[in-house]
Amino acid sequence: MSSIRTRPVALTIAGSDSGGGAGIQADVKTFTALGVHGTTVVAAVTAQNPREVLGVFPLSPQAVLMQLEAVFRQLPPKAAKTGMLYSADIIRTVADFFRAHCKRIPLVVDPVMLSTSNAQLLVGDAVEALTEELFPLAKLITPNVNEASRLLNQTIGSVRELKEAACELYFKFRTAVLLKGGHLPGVTVTDVLFDGVRMVMLKGTRINVDGTHGTGCTLSAAITAYLAQGLELLEAVRLGRRYLRFALKRGYSTEGHFCLGS
Repeated sequence: MSSIRTRPVALTIAGSDSGGGAGIQADVKTFTALGVHGTTVVAAVTAQNPREVLGVFPLSPQAVLMQLEAVFRQLPPKAAKTGMLYSADIIRTVADFFRAHCKRIPLVVDPVMLSTSNAQLLVGDAVEALTEELFPLAKLITPNVNEASRLLNQTIGSVRELKEAACELYFKFRTAVLLKGGHLPGVTVTDVLFDGVRMVMLKGTRINVDGTHGTGCTLSAAITAYLAQGLELLEAVRLGRRYLRFALKRGYSTEGHFCLGS
């Protein structure tokens, strides 16, 4: 009689990407590659490709809530992440559910505000809802330089300012921060992890590719997958960054557009 291997469950709550490179699609691909079972809650459907977002169509808060309930009844995740949530109502629905049912589940919040093509992915008072409702529930937030600049209302242009911004984000929102420095110039990419006690500088040589669509989703999904396997935060972040580098190196072209490998 053959034995069936058990896999931990991870959850992504995000938008669907019709181009297949980011969002829910990138998250599930990453979960599968890293040996966890991926479950999904679709917050919005996007009409997009690697170059542009043609439209965003949010689901109702009730539809988001029913997906959450369905997943947790039969497939309770060991870790979860959020990506593009689009509206304040959806953010509050997710936050209310986690406060009521999942306080012990590590939650990675990727504060997706703009697409790679600079389309607005948070509307109205969604940024305020994100910071006030969801950030306090997070084990880790993963802003890039542009998102951190908006959250702090300041420009970040150097590694020194990156370190200072990571500290400011932690003390403003009281949650561990992985501040991603990929938007800064230079051959070395530096990310900063700060949890209120230790600051860890994570560096790597830049991998030059024609497009970075989906890299933020892939990194936060990889960290979530490792947290679902029981790793502590720093190790999950280190391995998540390693997986992203692997995906960049194994990238491939589809009709001239770069896609992350797995």
